[in-house]
Amino acid sequence: MRRVTYAMSTSLDGYIVGPDGGFDWTAPDDEVFRFWIDEIRTVDVHLLGRRLYETMLYWETADQDPGLDEATREWTALWKPLPKVVFSRTLSAVEGRARLATGGPVEEIERLRAEPGDGEIALGGATLAAQAAEAGLIDEYRVMVYPVLVGGGIPYFPRHERRVDLALVETRTFPSNVVYLRYRVT
Repeated sequence: MRRVTYAMSTSLDGYIVGPDGGFDWTAPDDEVFRFWIDEIRTVDVHLLGRRLYETMLYWETADQDPGLDEATREWTALWKPLPKVVFSRTLSAVEGRARLATGGPVEEIERLRAEPGDGEIALGGATLAAQAAEAGLIDEYRVMVYPVLVGGGIPYFPRHERRVDLALVETRTFPSNVVYLRYRVT
């Protein structure tokens, strides 16, 4: 059965965006960006909430910029063909290899888990992840912690979730003092 992973960047105080909606502090350095490139190679399908989908739309046409560096071109070449499922109550259409979800997150994840494949089902977006977590559908939490306190905003972890015991699977500290933490649900 394919694993469901939730991976996002967060501030040290646990927010994916600050109180002003900004996340400029998550701009990755070269090593962190290379890490995300390697991570996306393990994904079969990416589930996104509307806000994250709209943020990631940039990558659908980024490769048209002749000034892109090699790593950015590599990310774009992996991201564009990746199947994506978007959860939105307001969008009527999506672009590229994305499709609008026909059911709720629980139904979509259960359907995707039943399909053949070895790659991961990746979740992006706090609201979507909160719904999957409430249903006990997340197998791994992957957190890229940036050394900044933003004081509020949208939290990485849902606040209504029941207790979930985790086992540390991997940790990595980058020269920029960004720390990657990977936990498996036990």
